[in-house]
Amino acid sequence: MAFPGLQHVAITVSDLRRSTQWYSTLFGAEPVLDEDEEGGAFHHTVFALDGGMLFGLHTHMGAETKDRADEHRTGLDHIGFALSGTVELQLWEGRLNALGIPHGGIKKAHYGSGISFRDPDNIALEFFIAPGT
Repeated sequence: MAFPGLQHVAITVSDLRRSTQWYSTLFGAEPVLDEDEEGGAFHHTVFALDGGMLFGLHTHMGAETKDRADEHRTGLDHIGFALSGTVELQLWEGRLNALGIPHGGIKKAHYGSGISFRDPDNIALEFFIAPGT
């Protein structure tokens, strides 16, 4: 039996309004869902990305620790977005520059190439291509 692909990713953010604006700019899209759940103790905002994947922003109505994300702690290290090849990677480098989003430039390795950057909560994100693409 084949293992299924990812259908959605959800991250907890410290400031939902700020993160919604930041991700709307990055994705070039507005959320498709923005609602409270669990009696108002939890709120999520969801973006629909290409390929049917959903990307969610969660807030627990003030119960978050407000700590900045840190990949050295147990939990999320980073989120990688798949690109088709070098040209698309270069286009995203230009888009990050145009949006004023700091990044580490294109890094090449034997396992693939990517551009790493961070969201307002310091969550590590990456655009990535497989080797030979």
